[in-house]
Amino acid sequence: MNYLGFSKEKVENTVKQLNQLLANYQIYYQNLRNFHWNVKGEDFFELHVEFEGLYNEAKVTIDEIAERILTLRLKPVSLLSKYLELSQIEEANVGNSRDMVSTILSNHKILITNMRAILETASESNDEGTIDLIAGFLSTIEKKSWMLDAWLQK
Repeated sequence: MNYLGFSKEKVENTVKQLNQLLANYQIYYQNLRNFHWNVKGEDFFELHVEFEGLYNEAKVTIDEIAERILTLRLKPVSLLSKYLELSQIEEANVGNSRDMVSTILSNHKILITNMRAILETASESNDEGTIDLIAGFLSTIEKKSWMLDAWLQK
């Protein structure tokens, strides 16, 4: 049943971008786990907690992106190999605290660009549900980026 009133063709471009975002978020999530497990030094207590908060938030976002794709009656990407193929975010090596935060900000830049493209595409097909979902993610990640950037200024 087409309960949303969208034709498949109308949402295919949005879903393609949502799957890109899903892949980006999966690699971002794993980078955060990597940093959480491997942070050391004088910033350990602060960043260990911060990275955990970020990956818990990313985990919820990942689920919501996949569920939006399903709501649009298409299929979310769900294979690790496909995530690695689609993702613009690369797996990160562990560095010092500043390198980790800089990497997260670089990941955020990719996610933000991806989200803005989705907003544009979803707008073209009057997909307010996707617009609302992604706009919320965008607002949150922009604020987190500001905070991490402020931390780098110390």
